[in-house]
Amino acid sequence: MNRLILFIPVGLFVVVATAFWFGLDHDPSILPSALINQPMPQFTLAPVRQGDAEFVSNDVRGQVVLVNVFASWCGPCRQEHPTLVALASERHVPIYGINWKESPADCRAYLAQAGDPFTRIGSDESGRFALELGVTGAPETFILDRHSRIRFKQVGPITPEVWQQTIEPIMTQLENEP
Repeated sequence: MNRLILFIPVGLFVVVATAFWFGLDHDPSILPSALINQPMPQFTLAPVRQGDAEFVSNDVRGQVVLVNVFASWCGPCRQEHPTLVALASERHVPIYGINWKESPADCRAYLAQAGDPFTRIGSDESGRFALELGVTGAPETFILDRHSRIRFKQVGPITPEVWQQTIEPIMTQLENEP
């Protein structure tokens, strides 16, 4: 009986080591979204830019668009920003922004300095709308089809490689759908 007790720690170690081993095959940057192929939740967000109207759900209807959740205090958002500016200016990709947990004034100051790639920007200072989208951190970008259905969720920065290998092919396919 005493010898059996000695094997309990060894057995626990084997169970924990096995769990960690299988966890190594899991990519933590891949976060499934329950909203894939679901309509974008209805929203009305205060404008970030002075003089703009509210950013509402209907603003993203009728075209394939990117909806980017970002903040100027977010390091990875700053990393992806030049790519977004290039996509908007060189490729005319419609990018809509949701400024997350930040004052509109801070966002305006950042965009004045770094460039503004956004067609429209809404302010989500409380973070409530981002929660509805299942956002776990910034940046996160959603591809919406013409019917405002969420078709893809990119967690982390959009780099030129992510654009070319992942996002551009999805957007091209969606643009060719009726």
